Amino acid sequence: MYKVRVILDTKEDVIRTILVDDHINLETLHNTITNAFGFDGQEMASFYRTDDEWNQGEEIPLFNMAEAGEEVSMQTCILNETLPLENNKLIYVYDFLNMWTFYVDVVEINSDKREDLPQTILTVGEVPETAPEKEFKAESLEEEDELNDEFDPFDDFDFNEY
Repeated sequence: MYKVRVILDTKEDVIRTILVDDHINLETLHNTITNAFGFDGQEMASFYRTDDEWNQGEEIPLFNMAEAGEEVSMQTCILNETLPLENNKLIYVYDFLNMWTFYVDVVEINSDKREDLPQTILTVGEVPETAPEKEFKAESLEEEDELNDEFDPFDDFDFNEY
């Protein structure tokens, strides 16, 4: 059995802690998360592998998008194989138009078997009416542009002379 903490990426604390069987696939986890947060589960979603610093990695989409049918999907990924250790993490994005983003963290793994799973055991905070706006930032390139202008002779070159 897995105890999984799911945190909505908002300014306010919106957290659900759920218990699930260790042998479910990620599609079942997706359905459990959408139910725990009050979504209908009808939108596209993906999990993303991540490291301890929450850097987004490989995508695990809801449906297999490969032509040959060999690619990874939520249906083919089993929870105890995808997240084998406590403190393993995933990023979960629901509804790509609104970009509801969640941090999924394995809090505890034990060998208990229960018939009443999945189950939400902790609810903190209310889900906002609309998804929080995502702010995508890039590092400033101003210094780099100044260096390029100083050392870039091509601006002074007349290509029509040749």
